[in-house]
Amino acid sequence: MNMVDDYIANFPEETRRILNKIREIIKKEAPDAVETIRYDMPTFVLNGNLIHFAAFKKHIGIYPSPRGDAAFQEEIKPFRGAKSTIRLPLDKPLPEELISKLVKFRILEQNRL
Repeated sequence: MNMVDDYIANFPEETRRILNKIREIIKKEAPDAVETIRYDMPTFVLNGNLIHFAAFKKHIGIYPSPRGDAAFQEEIKPFRGAKSTIRLPLDKPLPEELISKLVKFRILEQNRL
C-alpha cells in the first residue's frame, strides 16, 4: 500500500468508493502526474501541485478549482465552496465528467506556469 491507499482506507466503504473513482479519473486525465500526500490529503503533482482531494463528513473537496472559461465557471457554480474549493456532496451522484474537466483545466493552467 502507498500513502494514498492508507488515506482512503480510513473512510467508510461508500466514501472509499467515491475517493477511488476520483483518483481513477485523475490518473486517466493526468497519467504522468505523480501521486503523493501533501497538506494531509491525496495530491497529484505535475509541474507543481496539480490537484488535491480530501474527504469530509458530508462532501469531498477538490482543490484548487481551475479558472477555465465562462461556461465552465457556470458549470462548477453549484459545487463552488470557499475560495478555490469544489465541494462534491457525498449524498449526490459523482459528476465524473466535471472532474475530468477540472483536471484538464488544471493541466492547462500548470503548463502556463
